[in-house]
Amino acid sequence: MSTLLVKNSYTLVTMDDERREIKNGAIFVRDNVVEQVGTSETLPPTADKVLDLKGRHIVLPGLINTHHHFFQTLTRAVPAAQNCDLFHWLQTLYPIWSKLTDQGGSMSVGESAGGLPPNALVEKESDILKDSQRLIEQYHNNNRHAMTRLVLAPCSPFSVSPALMRESAAMARSYPGVRLHTHLAENKSDVDYSLSTFGLSPGDYAESVG
Repeated sequence: MSTLLVKNSYTLVTMDDERREIKNGAIFVRDNVVEQVGTSETLPPTADKVLDLKGRHIVLPGLINTHHHFFQTLTRAVPAAQNCDLFHWLQTLYPIWSKLTDQGGSMSVGESAGGLPPNALVEKESDILKDSQRLIEQYHNNNRHAMTRLVLAPCSPFSVSPALMRESAAMARSYPGVRLHTHLAENKSDVDYSLSTFGLSPGDYAESVG
């Protein structure tokens, strides 16, 4: 069993029921589980690993990243994408984002098939599912207090097929602790797309594909 002591923080933000903020705070961790919090004077004096923050740092609970758009901050000031609706914004920026990396995402329905992304950005659904399985088996950890768990994310109703939605949901259910999410009903254009393409509201469409 390994232990970690983080001591002498400027302030320890607990986010507990009392919303305590502890000056000169400390945390004692055993096997990745927070066992004690309090002032540095009241916690065990040592551990297998000790971080002395010397009163210079604020410590707060870690954020759980379930979904992000970090790369899009690089293009938030593109003039042609300002003050427009979701679909116009995406169609303006897809070509720029395509140059950021050669790694793909879970998009399989391009413009020629009635989707929104350029054809050059979509992938074969068999490849998407194969890579999803690879990532789960390589990185997903369903143990209690694990720090890395995967969520499958077929991108949206306007960029993946109903078949990929169903297969992704089935794959997620086949691995303990793997979750599923997608973009859904983000604005009127998104809702109208679901109604015209599937004859269903976004919520009913999501339920129909599992």
